[in-house]
Amino acid sequence: MSWQKEIDELNKRKNLAQELGGKEKVERQHKANRNTIRERINLFFDKDSFQEFGMLSGQSSYKETGELENFLPANSIIGHGLVNQQSIAFYGDDFTVRGGAADASIWEKMVAAEKLANEYEIPLVRFIEGTGGGGSVKSLEKQESTYVPFNPGWDKVIENLSKIPVISLALGPVAGLGAARLVSSHYSIMVKEFSQIFVAGPPLVEKIGEKVTKEELGGSQVHGSNGVIDDVAENESEAMEMAKTFLSFMPSSIHYLPKKEKSKDDPLRKDDFLLSMIPKNKRESYDILPIIESVVDKNSFFELGKKYGLSVITGLARLDGFPIVVLANNPQVYGGGWTANSCKKIIKIMDLAQVFHFPVLNLVDNPGFIIGKNAEKDGTIKYGAKALAAMYQFKNPMCSIILRKVFGVAGAAHTNHMNFKFRFAWPSADTGSLPFEGGIEAAYKSEISQSKDPEKFIKDKYVKLNSLTSPFRTAEKFLLENVIDPRDTRKEACIWIKLAYKKLRTGSSSFGYRP
Repeated sequence: MSWQKEIDELNKRKNLAQELGGKEKVERQHKANRNTIRERINLFFDKDSFQEFGMLSGQSSYKETGELENFLPANSIIGHGLVNQQSIAFYGDDFTVRGGAADASIWEKMVAAEKLANEYEIPLVRFIEGTGGGGSVKSLEKQESTYVPFNPGWDKVIENLSKIPVISLALGPVAGLGAARLVSSHYSIMVKEFSQIFVAGPPLVEKIGEKVTKEELGGSQVHGSNGVIDDVAENESEAMEMAKTFLSFMPSSIHYLPKKEKSKDDPLRKDDFLLSMIPKNKRESYDILPIIESVVDKNSFFELGKKYGLSVITGLARLDGFPIVVLANNPQVYGGGWTANSCKKIIKIMDLAQVFHFPVLNLVDNPGFIIGKNAEKDGTIKYGAKALAAMYQFKNPMCSIILRKVFGVAGAAHTNHMNFKFRFAWPSADTGSLPFEGGIEAAYKSEISQSKDPEKFIKDKYVKLNSLTSPFRTAEKFLLENVIDPRDTRKEACIWIKLAYKKLRTGSSSFGYRP
């Protein structure tokens, strides 16, 4: 007696599953310059490490004799494998079967992938390419009934955000439920010109009087700059490398700390260019990125959200091998002031740091909230208050480096002032409730009008007030803990991170992650 016949049947079905939606549909995917889901799995995971679940699931028909006649695999693939030797759970859409539509899927597979990541406490990666969650109009006739909409497994989708790292890649057009899954992530990526994201596609949008292409409606020019996704890749390969880099910083779950790596960069390294990096003229701008790259380990800075909330720069990096979150004002955009969008960006990175136990290094040059009519329309103060809440809810260590301006309510949020302030200032630090330069004429209006030489009066007053705002004066009153040589910033930060890492504790955050 042997089970060889059944094994032959098993292999036959596996071979059919490998064919995806068939030769014609695979060729169409390739003509669109997009890989199939199985090709993507081979590119992403360590060689021969991917283990699939549910390979035999799909739609089948049988002959009268009971033999399998036709088999079309479900348009999703789930499983787990290794990425740079780290265990990863996986969910991927197969666009060659009904364009990734839900009426050709088995939704339990998506839920199973979420459960796998959740229960085994490993990161989840989603490759999303599909037309949504509701199926097509044809499915109504086929089923001969409708249903009350529900989002299967959404409890696990939300729970996972506060438990394990979740990364989603949009690798083609993504709509409806797929778009909701995409943005319910800690890190999301789309591919320039090949990915589009929308609630509903152009045919439905045309019904409300808007005739647009897929790219006009939901391309990277739209969603790369509005915060819907975190980053835009040039191609699929780059998107996968970005996902791998993000994963290299993350713990497998909240029950572990982000892993330290051995650093080849000298913690005492000094860069002389820092001494002249901040212009003497307060109106002049400068590039913050060389400062970030000088302080952190060489080539370790991984920026998140490059095209969104541009007055603030956020990312992941290492200090003497220790993983950290970097937060920095960008003086080349609005002088580094907080906008509504940059506040949303701050909230997301601070939540990530809190949930996954990252210390934060904050490089500060903040003139305050952006003001004016457009700022009010954007609700800047509302999102600013939310960003303040995120800063004060943050319980992990933070080190603030005051490079130049710290003004107003937004400037005050460079640290939680109720905690011990691990804070250093460069000699260029300029702090207060507001910059005095713009207020001399208003504050001394009467004296100026009575002066024999108003111009000289204003000039002399500027010199005097400027001396009073020196960081040395502030430090004398212990309102500023340390003034340092800019070239010593890396050294001080590397000393801080050793103390900070000992303070970290694993486990659940006091609040859940907000997508």
